[in-house]
Amino acid sequence: MLKKRKLGQQGLEVSELGLGCMGMSQSYGVPDDVESIATIHRAIDLGLTFFDTAEVYGPFINEELLGRALKGRRDKVFIATKFGFKITDGKLAGLDSRPGHISEVVDQSLRRLGTDSIDLLYQHRLDPQVPIEEVVGTLAELVKAGKVRYLGLSEVGEETIRRANKTFPISALQSEYSLWERNLEPSIIPLIRELGIGLVPFSPLGRGFLTGSVKRAEEYPEGDFRRTDPRYQSTNYDANMRIVAKVREIASRKKATPAQIALAWLLHKGEDIVPIPGTKKRNYLEENLGAVKISLTPEEMKELDVAVPAVSGQRYNPTHQAMVDR
Repeated sequence: MLKKRKLGQQGLEVSELGLGCMGMSQSYGVPDDVESIATIHRAIDLGLTFFDTAEVYGPFINEELLGRALKGRRDKVFIATKFGFKITDGKLAGLDSRPGHISEVVDQSLRRLGTDSIDLLYQHRLDPQVPIEEVVGTLAELVKAGKVRYLGLSEVGEETIRRANKTFPISALQSEYSLWERNLEPSIIPLIRELGIGLVPFSPLGRGFLTGSVKRAEEYPEGDFRRTDPRYQSTNYDANMRIVAKVREIASRKKATPAQIALAWLLHKGEDIVPIPGTKKRNYLEENLGAVKISLTPEEMKELDVAVPAVSGQRYNPTHQAMVDR
């Protein structure tokens, strides 16, 4: 069974690894609800309690899927979801964190998830039109009303984190962080540790690269996120696959898979870190959970730090990159 870790100082406690559910409904290949639900049930059986979704995944259908999967099992799990976008006719139409909009979409998320309380609610992306104090103040009212238990932020910078946490305690920051994506290390991680905020890394397997089994962008079908990801394209792909080769060398030595080494590296970075690798298949879930059994020495951690150079290519295309608050 998985051990528990604490995120923040408000009592939030979850399994040491979570499950990112986005890929079950969008972005990566063809959805398979039957296998996805079986994967969620298998995760619970193996002691995983932390499930991550968002209104925009689908949109909406990922929350609905998770809600169906968790019927009769709600008391065993911890649900995290996210708000912050304007969604019109099933498509993303900009950012929206106005107080009235937040209250409305939280009620909708509760209905889709089939629950009366969201365990962890994140603002998905900073809305520059709404002061963060106003956003967090609205969320604090939802906590007082019992609709939300803990608050989180996603992909925000130092100033936003400080201002938000002064308004109401923030329990978790969700941002991309992995063996090859280290943008949080210079200033964000020291800050959230100073403030007692936990870290939930998404894409902990480097958008799949660190599994060693990804293809070039053009080999994925239209609609697959990887087709437009700069890191999968052209010479970026070649450079990033060379990084994977180094991880594979170390994995072979440890009798582990590259994915397990990448997750073990994150788990060894601190007890306040809970990665959420995404998958919709039971075999990959079980492989990922094997990472908790891998012990890395300080020397091996240093070797990985040095062996894996900076990733090649921007994290997102220009439109999505513009939404990241740094």
